[in-house]
Amino acid sequence: MPQTAFLADMSASDLSGDVCELLDQLNSPEALPTLSLATAALSLETVSDQATLRRFLVGYREHALVPVELPVILRAHGHAVRNELRELLALDHELARDARLREFRVASAVVGRRQLAKLRPLRDQRLVQRYLHAVEAGQAHGWHTLVLGVFFAQYSFPLRQGLLLHGQRTLGGFFDAAVGTLRLSAATAAPLLADAVQPLVPAVNQLLAGSLSEELSVVR
Repeated sequence: MPQTAFLADMSASDLSGDVCELLDQLNSPEALPTLSLATAALSLETVSDQATLRRFLVGYREHALVPVELPVILRAHGHAVRNELRELLALDHELARDARLREFRVASAVVGRRQLAKLRPLRDQRLVQRYLHAVEAGQAHGWHTLVLGVFFAQYSFPLRQGLLLHGQRTLGGFFDAAVGTLRLSAATAAPLLADAVQPLVPAVNQLLAGSLSEELSVVR
């Protein structure tokens, strides 16, 4: 998938093997709904050419990625950093009630649970172990975005980079699927992805700034 300008200075060697593997698997095609399912869930046009692909990428970014997925990762990261298991479980249950995620639940939970199980060796991380136990006991779902936030916290991965990578790889996964289905030239269609991804930078900056402001207000 093409690199975008804001990640041009981050090569694969900059990421640990664990982080690379998790990002690859959490943003793999099996972690995403099909294009047809996503378009139906978000009431978007069927992707049939470059123009509808462009509108789909923008629509997914504006209706799912920025308002739902990125804030979930941020909130899960905060709960994990503060060792807030009760709040993490509450967030898990909140996502189960979110109608915007109805069509995405199966793929998200399957991939999230599998990746959460890979954190089992972190026996000294009580929150991880208790959340894993709750998922295995059927008391939580283990959404892949929530697990990603926990993972970033446990490995002290830079949150801004993590949010941008998730956004890029999610949109890139849809892009790759559409290019293959529509038999478009990846080189010709690449500007569509770059245009869809670029607004993630200010969106992530605003999200993090808002989170920091909330933390400061609590301290005061």
